[in-house]
Amino acid sequence: MKIRFTATFLLLLLFCSKHVSASTSLETLSIRAVSENSAESAMAISELRALGPSGLEALLTIHADEVKRHVSNPVEPATPAWLRLSAALDAVSQQKDSYLSGLYWYTDLSAAESAARASGKPILSLRLLGKLNEEFSCANSRFFRSVLYANADVSSVLREHYVLHWQSVRPAPKVTVDFGDGRKLERTVTGNSIHYILDSEGNVIDALPGLYGPAAFLRTLGRAEEISRRLSGLALPAWRQALGNYHRAAVQTITAEWLDDATRVGGKIPEALLPKTNAKSTRASDIAPLAMTKAVTEVSLIAAITRDANALTAVTDEATWNRIASLHIADAQLDERSINLIRRQMQGVWPADDTKIKVASLLQKLEQNIALDTVRNEYMMHTKVQAWLASGLVANSVDTFNEKVYAELFLTPRSDPWLGLFAEDTYTGLDHGGIIR
Repeated sequence: MKIRFTATFLLLLLFCSKHVSASTSLETLSIRAVSENSAESAMAISELRALGPSGLEALLTIHADEVKRHVSNPVEPATPAWLRLSAALDAVSQQKDSYLSGLYWYTDLSAAESAARASGKPILSLRLLGKLNEEFSCANSRFFRSVLYANADVSSVLREHYVLHWQSVRPAPKVTVDFGDGRKLERTVTGNSIHYILDSEGNVIDALPGLYGPAAFLRTLGRAEEISRRLSGLALPAWRQALGNYHRAAVQTITAEWLDDATRVGGKIPEALLPKTNAKSTRASDIAPLAMTKAVTEVSLIAAITRDANALTAVTDEATWNRIASLHIADAQLDERSINLIRRQMQGVWPADDTKIKVASLLQKLEQNIALDTVRNEYMMHTKVQAWLASGLVANSVDTFNEKVYAELFLTPRSDPWLGLFAEDTYTGLDHGGIIR
């Protein structure tokens, strides 16, 4: 991440001066934000946060040398001064490890919508379990921070092309395993995250469920940004029709890619999808337009749109998925900054002599798992999301749409406070079923 003290920043200092007290500049606030005096730093952090992305940019610019040192050397000792600076950056940005991403996240959707209207950019809205600025958010969001947001290309695109927002759906469930000898393991259990692409009114344009590799994430974001531009300024009927047409075509494209991958790796191909000569097509692309009448239910319409994808889901086994993932390993490749963050996080886990070998092995396995997540999420879950959007029968309001996603796609509805981790009809041998209220 290149951080430069430029003429642009000088203009920011001038522009933002009216938003801070006469005796306080952005430079002064950035210095006070890392003060050993906690009351002074808290006040400065609060003012920088209120200034929006320019407040974060000021903090990064004033402390550019220190940030650069820790970006380039992941095992640089964490001095008290660095701990104060990284905490200040995370508080202003509202994202953990933001020294790598340089991303400013709104946590109020109406503020993000105002920023989107002012800038003409779409909104990338993350819904997650837990909070993005806390270590123990759900696993997906932790991988987003290390695999996506830390990535130089991803962070650049997000900064330049999107207004960023996150919102917690509910706390992330956490478990501690106590080995009784002083050793403990802390983990989060269950929970999924999803990135929504929204217009400035909060309407859902597209959504990426779960983890994608950096290259696949950027590719899909690029398509979403393009349809966002095409929709801009359209009257509501034309807007809905254009969005529906886009997603119906997208489902067919994604399913065709899935079919091609399955064929290449020798997977089982459903008979209904095998090429037929001199036969009338009954593919979803033909069915969906015919099925759009008032009498058609959401279930039957979406089933028509995703017919081919559903057929492939039924016959794609674990071995086939892994072979398909290997075709897309380049999409999961991590860049130097992500790798350095992982190295920093894994300090002390292995003996020093084994670290290089262990890191290489870990990264190889991680990239394979990311590739597997990417193809599954794109082929199985993204097609369902796009079918909902194509149907025109699901509200485009992000809050309403998100309820459907968590209930029907992630299978963790708000009505289940235990997120599927406790069942009343399952005996555990523990008093009160092991529940503590």
